[in-house]
Amino acid sequence: MRRKLIYIASPYTTGDKDHNVFRQIAAAEQISTIGAIPYIPLLSHYWDEVYSHDWEFWIDICKEMVLRCDALIRLPGESRGADIEVDFALQNNIPVFHSFERLTWWVNNYASKS
Repeated sequence: MRRKLIYIASPYTTGDKDHNVFRQIAAAEQISTIGAIPYIPLLSHYWDEVYSHDWEFWIDICKEMVLRCDALIRLPGESRGADIEVDFALQNNIPVFHSFERLTWWVNNYASKS
């Protein structure tokens, strides 16, 4: 059975960018403990530090990656980009979760049967 790939959506430019990247890495660690594979879009922070791109470049990549994922988890915090990712996932029938508890249930129950 293929492990589920989970997209992590959260704030990036609101607040401290390094802290926001760390939050996604911590979420990824939690996702990995439930047997799923996390996708950490904010690791692109390091790419952008070397080769800067505009916001549209990054949101286009994020949308493509959302399409490749089995589900999305939205971490708390104000974020235009994360809200766009959530809406895009829903428009494409990709489940969206707002808590690790519900995501864990889905991975352990529903996702394991699909």
